[in-house]
Amino acid sequence: MGGVSLDLGTPVRLEMTKWGDRPHWAFDATYLGADEHGDWIGIPAGTFMARPGAEFTTVVVQVGLVPRDAGWLATFHGPGWHVATYVDMTSVPWWDGTTCRAVDLDLDVIRMTDGHVFVDDEDEFADHQVRFGYPTEVVSLAEDACAWVSEQVLEERAPFDGESADRWFARLADLTETAG
Repeated sequence: MGGVSLDLGTPVRLEMTKWGDRPHWAFDATYLGADEHGDWIGIPAGTFMARPGAEFTTVVVQVGLVPRDAGWLATFHGPGWHVATYVDMTSVPWWDGTTCRAVDLDLDVIRMTDGHVFVDDEDEFADHQVRFGYPTEVVSLAEDACAWVSEQVLEERAPFDGESADRWFARLADLTETAG
């Protein structure tokens, strides 16, 4: 059913670049499974994330969603964080073995825990179109994905409904308990 053939609990890695193959965020995660929305990965609290010039260790559990044939990556945050949902507009993500790769296209749709939804980094997207020469089809991909995701998040449609990620949080908790 998923876009990749991995077993529950398989260690995976997410590696994002910026346009022009410039390194961006990278971190390790755990494959949780797939559903009609795509492949789900688990990111336990305490996961180290790094990009050039920045690094941190997560303080809350997260699950990520890698859609099939869509230009975005979503992260759903567990309790105790001010962000509920964070969706990066990207190239269409692809699996290279156990590594998921995507090119970050700047725009982000964010739902705060208080329900406020907004698009972030529109200025960066406009600047990078000129500075890095995004092709027209890349600009269209990012803008179309951002419009679609924004509507889905605002309307709380699955998988952005605040419930679709719950089973994946539970699956990650089960794996963490079993491993611990």
